[in-house]
Amino acid sequence: MRILAIETPAEGSPGVPSAGDLRDEAARAWELQQAGSLREIYLTDKHSRAVILLECANAGEAAAILATLPLVRRGFITFDVMELEPYPGFARLFAGR
Repeated sequence: MRILAIETPAEGSPGVPSAGDLRDEAARAWELQQAGSLREIYLTDKHSRAVILLECANAGEAAAILATLPLVRRGFITFDVMELEPYPGFARLFAGR
């Protein structure tokens, strides 16, 4: 199942991540990509938030994977996690044919 995860700032964040925090985050993201869980990662305009597409069994599994990211573990960020369903609208184009 495809899962969409959108970064949000954590309440009570310890401030701005250090260069080391960001390097650790990139290394873990790379590991998750190589493992096949993290499919795509983007930054919103002005690099304010990460938007991640994951391939997982469900939203719970995705949340557990995201919890392994250093910026999540260190209290800088959290994620809103949503399961994505295939768009059924195209079937209407061919209904009754």
